[in-house]
Amino acid sequence: MRGILLVFFWVFCNDIFSQNVSYEKEVLPILEEHCFDCHGDETTKGDISLDSWDSSRSRISDIGTWKDVLKNVSLKLMPPAKRKSQPSDQERKKIIDWIENEVFRLDPDNPDPGRVTIRRLNKQEYNNTVKDLMMVDFEPAKDFPPDDSGYGFDNIGDVLSISPVLLEKYLKAAEQVTSAAIRTSDPPKKTKKYEAGALKGGEDRGGARILPTYGSVTVRHKFSQGGEYIVKIRAGAEQAGNEPAKMPLYVRGKKRRTFEVKNRPEKMQVYEYRLRIDDEEFARKYEVDNGIQLIETKFINDFYDPKNKDPKRRDRNLFIGSIEVEGPLGVSNDKLPNFHQKIFNGLEISPENRIKEAKKILWKFTSRAYRRKVPEAEIERLMRFVRIGIEEGGDYAFENGIKLACQAVLASPFFLFRGEIQPDPNDPDATYRIDEYSLASRLSYFIWSSMPDDELFLHATQSTLRKNLKSQVNRMLKDPKAKSLTSNFAGQWLQLRDVSIVDPDPKTYKEFDDELKISMKRETEMLFEHIVKEDLPVTDLLSAPYSFINKRLSMHYGIKGFEGDGFRKTSLEGTRRKGILTHGSILTITSNATRTSPVKRGKWILENILGTLPPEPPPGVDELDGNKKLKGNLRQRLEQHREDPNCSSCHALMDPLGLVYENFNGIGKWRENDEGVPIDASGKLVSGESFKTHEEFQKILLTAKREDFLRCASEMMLTYALGRGIEFYDKLAIEAIVKFLKSSNLKFSSLVFGVVNSVPFQYRRGDGRRIYD
Repeated sequence: MRGILLVFFWVFCNDIFSQNVSYEKEVLPILEEHCFDCHGDETTKGDISLDSWDSSRSRISDIGTWKDVLKNVSLKLMPPAKRKSQPSDQERKKIIDWIENEVFRLDPDNPDPGRVTIRRLNKQEYNNTVKDLMMVDFEPAKDFPPDDSGYGFDNIGDVLSISPVLLEKYLKAAEQVTSAAIRTSDPPKKTKKYEAGALKGGEDRGGARILPTYGSVTVRHKFSQGGEYIVKIRAGAEQAGNEPAKMPLYVRGKKRRTFEVKNRPEKMQVYEYRLRIDDEEFARKYEVDNGIQLIETKFINDFYDPKNKDPKRRDRNLFIGSIEVEGPLGVSNDKLPNFHQKIFNGLEISPENRIKEAKKILWKFTSRAYRRKVPEAEIERLMRFVRIGIEEGGDYAFENGIKLACQAVLASPFFLFRGEIQPDPNDPDATYRIDEYSLASRLSYFIWSSMPDDELFLHATQSTLRKNLKSQVNRMLKDPKAKSLTSNFAGQWLQLRDVSIVDPDPKTYKEFDDELKISMKRETEMLFEHIVKEDLPVTDLLSAPYSFINKRLSMHYGIKGFEGDGFRKTSLEGTRRKGILTHGSILTITSNATRTSPVKRGKWILENILGTLPPEPPPGVDELDGNKKLKGNLRQRLEQHREDPNCSSCHALMDPLGLVYENFNGIGKWRENDEGVPIDASGKLVSGESFKTHEEFQKILLTAKREDFLRCASEMMLTYALGRGIEFYDKLAIEAIVKFLKSSNLKFSSLVFGVVNSVPFQYRRGDGRRIYD
């Protein structure tokens, strides 16, 4: 298989290399003529010097400097655009070729797969994995601290640390999940009535609890599961004053309803409240205390009038006769959790076979939880927990022992972290193909954000996954769990997660509301899902002449004749919209609160469509809105801002890309004028292409810049799939993915398969940097 992969690499990468370029004869003269004024002869502008190395070895070992040079030369950021002396395209190519061949040492015969930091499951991966492993339907990670992000994604190993708070959450979640998945006690009766003697608070009087003044009566009740319950309070009150006694009901410390008790104590009445507990709330909040929660009734309006002529109207007091809980309604209390049924179904446990059966259960469970083969020694360690449960005794001793062992597994680093075992982890020159269990995990967390399913595990066990890789990728993309690519990959690549937190100024954009915000996000998600499901070209993200809209969006986009409330595929003909760059979601997240932002829009396109990270703005430069010296409309102020030499090169990259979408306002609505002046959307790219409208610009993206978009999409997907940033040595892999994508009609599945079949995905090496002689 390694040979096949290397052939794959050679075919697609061989033509990107040219003959060796001499530094002294060909590169140095170019640098001396065009760069040394600022970066040589003891001048170090931007902390970059190109003549301070004391040997050729130190020169080619300075990876950081040459990465900066490569970026600035290839993007034509340097020398600055206003400088008359500029290297020719051929001279730039010589510099680039020398850096790639001599500094980066890109070698298709010996590609560097890089290394991936062992990393914990992020919140979404944890929720999905627990759901698939333990067959529970709630999100235990909802209360976890937020995950840090790196390189635009929240699954990057280098930033996914564990804090003491998160460690506590893991332990708590392990208990919650196993309690929901394994039954270790008899289900409570459907109806439980607590008479006055079982209640706490107030004073005991005649078979009831009396509250003669402000106070409460409580009882702790065990709720068995999520569902609907009826809480019944038998109560009466001695009346006084102008209002009846008021009795609020609290469950879990939350006020549910306030009853007015008008009847006297000798004529007790029942006051009912229907309590709805959804499954997720039960698992996260009720399950923590084994379902036992406080039910509390309070007396909040005590009144005393000793001079009233009617003795029965002098003192207001509340009497509680009983509290009864019925439920859950409409469901059987005897139904066992799905996971419980799966692992214990058909077992007849006896003192003679319980240890043997426990080992079988734990071997199957840990192999799935740890996502690898588990040696006997690890099972033996877990058996200590089983024995603890058995020694405690009781009708559920065996089940309790298994529960404790599963709880330990869910708190284990082998479950919480994704790591791959290799023989020489500290040798950067030692390259190994990952085993099929690791490949199954990489696949499943890439496409599903969850653990491998039974079919992937079976292939891994039989060492047949690589032989069936393409069919498995296609199967996984068709699975409903592949929607994780939309929420997690596209949601972060295209920054759709930001739509929910964007906050346009309500005075400027009166029509913007939560419904429109939700509709905008869903439109882009549905287009991405459609491209994945139908296996369409990835360029359809930029060129689709249709979209998925509802009535709210149709009004916003000015599409007439739209009927119905749901989303449906709709032609965009006649709207001047096409692809995600004209979606309300993208246009809104790249705007300021009160106006559009050509800089933000241009930066977004540079980073997420063209794969170019613009340099950080220089210190001490005034923000556009804060610079009162700038006059005119937005385009004119940007032109004046670009006159600053410190700003010109970066803004020459970004501004044309953002200004071309000025016909769409800050929430993506079409307009012809801005500040009373007709909008000029024309521009010119630093690479020379000119355009008058956003339609012409998008044609450039699909022709002259198509390669850049394909490379960007490949880099983004490889970053997400690997859980690490793209490095200089990944250029070979990116080029191979792009060429494979182009040879396969740009289909989305080909992008995925190109990533999956790449050397960085299939191989890994030891930690550290490779040293070249």
